[in-house]
Amino acid sequence: MSLKWADIYDVAIELYEAHPEVDPTFVNFVDLRSWVLALDDFDDEPDRCGEKILEAIQMAWIEESES
Repeated sequence: MSLKWADIYDVAIELYEAHPEVDPTFVNFVDLRSWVLALDDFDDEPDRCGEKILEAIQMAWIEESES
């Protein structure tokens, strides 16, 4: 499975599994972007990401960590 920036919820799940010890509420966007790019299944252009996408990923990750 190849993840893209638009796969907000799938990316959030992968981040939750890759970083279970992290509280996503306190992750800054620089780290978040780096962690997304480092995911094994992630395959998208780094420049296609903006603040709104990172914010959506962070919010989905928070939801995932609370469930």
